[in-house]
Parts: sequence; structure tokens; C-alpha cells
Amino acid sequence: MVLVDFFKPSRWALDREETSFASHGWSNKDMDPVPPRLRTWTTWNYISYWVSDATNLAVWELASSMLAIGLSWRQAMPCIAAAYAIISVVMVLTGTIGARLHVAFPVLNRSSFGFWFSYFTVFSRVLLSMFWFGIQTYNGSQCVYQMLKAIWPSIAKMPNHLPVSANITSSGLMCYFLYWLIQFPFLFVTPHKIRWLFFAKGVLTPIAWLAMVIWAFVKVPASQGLFSQHATIEGNYFSWAWLSAMNSALGIYASLSVNIPDFTRYAKNERAQYIQPFIIPIAFTLCSFVGIAVTSAGIQLYGEVLWDPLLLIDRWDNRAAAFFASFVFALTTIGTNISANSLGAGNDMTVLCPKYIDIRRGQILCAIIGGWALCPWEILANAAGFLSFMDGYTIFLGPFAGIMVTDFYLVHKGCVDVPAMYDPSGRYRYAGGFNWRAVLAMIVTVGPTFPGLINSIDPAIKIGYASRLFDIAWMYGFVVASLVYYVASYLFPARDTYVDGLISADDVMSIDKQCEKDRKSPTETMQSEDKKSINVETTEVQV
Repeated sequence: MVLVDFFKPSRWALDREETSFASHGWSNKDMDPVPPRLRTWTTWNYISYWVSDATNLAVWELASSMLAIGLSWRQAMPCIAAAYAIISVVMVLTGTIGARLHVAFPVLNRSSFGFWFSYFTVFSRVLLSMFWFGIQTYNGSQCVYQMLKAIWPSIAKMPNHLPVSANITSSGLMCYFLYWLIQFPFLFVTPHKIRWLFFAKGVLTPIAWLAMVIWAFVKVPASQGLFSQHATIEGNYFSWAWLSAMNSALGIYASLSVNIPDFTRYAKNERAQYIQPFIIPIAFTLCSFVGIAVTSAGIQLYGEVLWDPLLLIDRWDNRAAAFFASFVFALTTIGTNISANSLGAGNDMTVLCPKYIDIRRGQILCAIIGGWALCPWEILANAAGFLSFMDGYTIFLGPFAGIMVTDFYLVHKGCVDVPAMYDPSGRYRYAGGFNWRAVLAMIVTVGPTFPGLINSIDPAIKIGYASRLFDIAWMYGFVVASLVYYVASYLFPARDTYVDGLISADDVMSIDKQCEKDRKSPTETMQSEDKKSINVETTEVQV
């Protein structure tokens, strides 16, 4: 009987929250707008967040892999700086929406995509978060391997019982499982408290990265290593490789540029997250330079492009240095995996099944599904595969961000109805729950880039010059989707979605409190407030 009761749906249903903005089954506490007492993120929290996020393996690997495909550091650095400058502007635009409305991405995007079509964007984000969770867990497992090797060198001789085609060894799989277990407790840290992890990362990790770049320049002076490195490609191929690399740099945080409201909704005020366009390009460009500088030194020392820093650490003889560097990489990977992936998936899953899934349960599902079913070691087997993966999902994320930004700032001009976002029959239902303008924008942008995605998965399928559009998929998707969505909304406005001003969650909650105090209905209270406003205006005129 106990086992049967364990599997009953009612056993797993979340407790009904009094603050819920929708009837039970459509919302829960984690989906609701953030109450004032939990809006704790300051400017310094966002600075530490981005400094800690910049110092992660994916940023290093992306910069280093640009050398692997033939670019020089002189060509790679402008590419990286431009990409992060662009994504930072989008980040603050979408982030301001979350900071102003105090609502997560899965809810607020209903105002632009329609109540039911928004589930397509949410489900896409869930899949991407789980993919990234697996990739970052694999990166962390390499850190664990190097830490164990520094303590127990004989692990390098551990028998391998897996075939070469598996792209992972027995010891690698063991370390993957260990790292998965190590990061699991962090899934239980609440979103408004996770900022302290970013602070710890933001202090420790730059120290280790600075030590590595000093090591690189001591071992190989810049005149012999970094400055002597030149591009191995030229002409038309170089131009498209540069654009593709830029698109990959955009792809790293294209996902977070869409769901950054999951974090900015905890901001004390809108100004707290305005620092993003300044800190993101600086932090990420500097961290990318470290990756390029150390990789260039590795080329001179070891005769090959070691674009993965853990492969470089594997060549070190100093076991203490290898352990410390690997430990710091493991720490920063945990922070990135929790903030950018498991929390994103957790927020998204609350919308897919709000009666049974809150953020914590969503994170656990992400860790189980994303951590094991997607085989991230296959994606990270080589530099070309890594860049192709980056490019692949930008065909969706560019349009997502473009539609969200255009709808909020240009179409509705910031005047939205937050409570209506929780109502499947409300003003954001559009036509059957689908905003056809957003559907049209998605079709126009994803359609032309989809053949390139197919070609990146299977190069044997020839698509000619159509692959070029795929090389700039994020930029094409953002610009074209924004333009198509704005024109369609201008020519065929969804008049039912327009309101005279912002109707925020705070407005509704203050009215509810006043209703409870006066024992009046919301309508009566609002009428009373209007009368007070009229009386004040009349008094001012008389004076």
C-alpha cells in the first residue's frame, strides 16, 4: 500500500499557495511574480554573476577552438569582443523586462507568443538547458579526473573497457558520475540565495586564470608564441569562418539572453542589472584572451592545438598546480551549470507542469535526464563538433529574443498586463492561444536556416550556399524576426492585448490587500481609488 501511494499523482501535487495568480494547476509559488522581500539582487551581484560566468570552460574552449579552425588571435579577439557586445545589449533589454515585471521568462513570453504557442519556446529552452547541463557536467568530470590524477597518478593506467567509438573511457565515465554527484546538492539552493556562489567563483577563479596566463608567458614569451601565431586560412573561407565563429560566440549565451529574466526578476530595481552591457564584453573578452594566450603557448610547448584547457593541464608535471587549477575549473563549472542550465530548466518546467513541478523538482529532472541521456562526450569529441553544436540551436534563440524585445518595447511599449499572463483565456490568448505574428516570424527565420542545421549534422547532405545563412543564424534570426514581427503587428494589431499602462503584480497585490482591509471587491476598491484621485485633482485646481 505504501508503494502504491508513492506513485499516486496526489502524493506529488504541490501545496496550494495563497499568493498564486492563477487557479491551482496553472501556477505555483515559483511561477508567481517575485514578492518584494525576495528582490535582493544588487548591481554587485550581477557583476559577480557575469565575472564568474565568464571564467568557465565553454568560454575558454570557444576562444581556443577558433585557433583550431585556422584563425589567429588578432582575428579571433575582435570576433569575440563584437559578439559579446551584441549579446550584452540584448541581455539588458530582455533583463529589464524581468526586472520590471518580476516575472520569469516562461510566463512573460506569453504576452508576445500567445499563451499556448509560448510552450514551444519553453520546451525548446528545456531541451537546450538539458543539453548544456550534460556538456558542463562532462567538462566538470574532466576537472575531477585531473584532480584525482594529481593525487593518485595511477588512475591514468586504469583499464578501459569501453570502445574507442564511445569517445569516453571507463575512468572518464567514473569521473563523470562523481562530478554529477558533487554538484547535485547545489540543486537545492534557492535562486535568490545562489548569488553567494557567484561571489565565491568571482573571487577564486580569476586568480587561477591569471596564474595560468602568467605561466604561459613565462614558458613561452609572447614574441615567440602568441604574437608569432598567424591565420592558416584566407580569402572567402576566412570571412565565413570568422562570421561562423562570431555566431558561435553569440550562441554560448544566446540561451541565457532569452531567459535572463529568470534572474533579473530578483533585482532590487531595474537599475541593478543595467551594468550588463559594460561588464559582459569586458569580462568575456579578457577571459577569452586568457584561453587564446594559454593555448598559443601550448602550441609551442606540445606541438598541437590543445583547445581544451584540461588537456593542457594533463601535460603538466606539477601535480599541486594541476590540482588547484582543476579544482577552480570544477567550481566555476558548477556555478555555470546551476545558474545557466539547471535553474533555467527548473523555471521552464514549472510552466510545463505547475501542479507537480517547482524549480527544485525541475532541476532534479534536468540533472537526471540531461546528465545521462544526451551523451555530451559525443558533442565535445572535437573542436568542429563543438562549434557546430553552438551554431545549431541559435536558429531558434535569435528569433525568440527578437520577438520578445520587439513586442515589449516597440509593439506594446512596456504596457502589459502581468495578471493576464497567468490566464489561459485572458487577453494574451490571441487566436486559439497562438499569436500568428510570432508564428510567421519564426517560419520566415527558421525555414531558411534549417537546411544548414541539417548539413552541420550530416555533411554528406549537400545544400550549396544555403549553409552560409546558417553561419550567421543568430544575427539573421534576431534581425529578420524582429522586422517581420513588428510589421505584422503594425499592419494587423492585436488590439485586445493593448492596455493604457503597465498592470504589474504589485498593483494587483496592493488592491487585494486594500480589499481585504476594507472588505470590498477589487472593483469597488479601484472605484474608490479613482474617486480619491479625482478629489485630489479638484483640490489642486481650486488652490
